[in-house]
Amino acid sequence: MYYDQKKVEWLKERYPEGTRICLDRMNDDPFPVESGTFGKVDHVDDIGTLHCIFDNGRTLGVIPGVDDFHVIREGSEQTEEEEMNMSM
Repeated sequence: MYYDQKKVEWLKERYPEGTRICLDRMNDDPFPVESGTFGKVDHVDDIGTLHCIFDNGRTLGVIPGVDDFHVIREGSEQTEEEEMNMSM
């Protein structure tokens, strides 16, 4: 199988170790991480999979272009308690 090395290098630069993400949806996994789960990138492998450690304790690869996720900018995460207080 052929992998575009330039794309993989771009992914490694864009999502360095420690990048915080929020998983919006896993589209092709029989045991997906729940939508809305926060995690951090552990590393990007040589085929472009983002190996993540999620806040719920799971570890799983996220595939850009297959799975939906977004980067969380520092200071923009809210805890459940903060979200609940905002809705009151």
